[in-house]
Amino acid sequence: MPLTVFYITNDPDVALIAESAGVDRVWVDLETLGKEERQRGINSVKSRHSVGDVKALSSVLTKAELLVRVNPWNAGSKREIEEVISSGADRIMLPMWKTVDEVREFLGCVNRRVGTSLLLETREAEACLDEVLKLDGIDEIHIGLNDLHLSYGLSFMFELLTNGTVESIVKKIRERGIPYGFGGISHLGDGLIPAEMIITEHYRLGSTRAILSRGFCDQTQPLDSVREEFFRNMRLLRDFERGIDPATFEPNRRELTRRVGEVARAIAAKKN
Repeated sequence: MPLTVFYITNDPDVALIAESAGVDRVWVDLETLGKEERQRGINSVKSRHSVGDVKALSSVLTKAELLVRVNPWNAGSKREIEEVISSGADRIMLPMWKTVDEVREFLGCVNRRVGTSLLLETREAEACLDEVLKLDGIDEIHIGLNDLHLSYGLSFMFELLTNGTVESIVKKIRERGIPYGFGGISHLGDGLIPAEMIITEHYRLGSTRAILSRGFCDQTQPLDSVREEFFRNMRLLRDFERGIDPATFEPNRRELTRRVGEVARAIAAKKN
């Protein structure tokens, strides 16, 4: 089975292009609380989406699932979740959770009315994962490499793939029979670590989900160019997936480890 891929946009025209190109999920991102402080100085996207975007996209999408990331659990979470569900979300993602109680309250609030996704991206979340996995109502877990590597004080997010952290986490999730994914992928041939290497590692680790990063398609282009680029990159991605051979898993893992080490050392050297 090919990876289930998500694409972040609040533009209905771009969302329809992504859907027609075969993207499985369109992602509206409402998370703002604490994100600027956590990721200050990091080259990451800070979303400015709104609940109104959920309504707009839910009214036009016909095949792709509408995923909405809400804010970390807080005093206003129940109200926010109610608004998101009533606006047409198919699945809600909880980011930055740190305790079993936060996850339990989130699952209870959603109450199986839509799908649930837990975004594991803190050291505290990893520490309490065994207890979280005993809860009912978790439909999937995604490992957020960007914030998780910051939580561990690492230089480069893909170090989590080569130091055993992701492998340890997914082993626990797999034993509970819960689908999982991690991080994001760019278009083939792009990225500090080539997308092909990351995709192959998804398959080695049994991951079934991945975010299409902003490098996958430039949304600022005219729509005709967005359409052309999106269709081309999705076709290349699916063709590559069909050709993945398990015999390449171990050589790919070794080369991935070597390249990640080089990038991490270079980043660390710049900081010193």
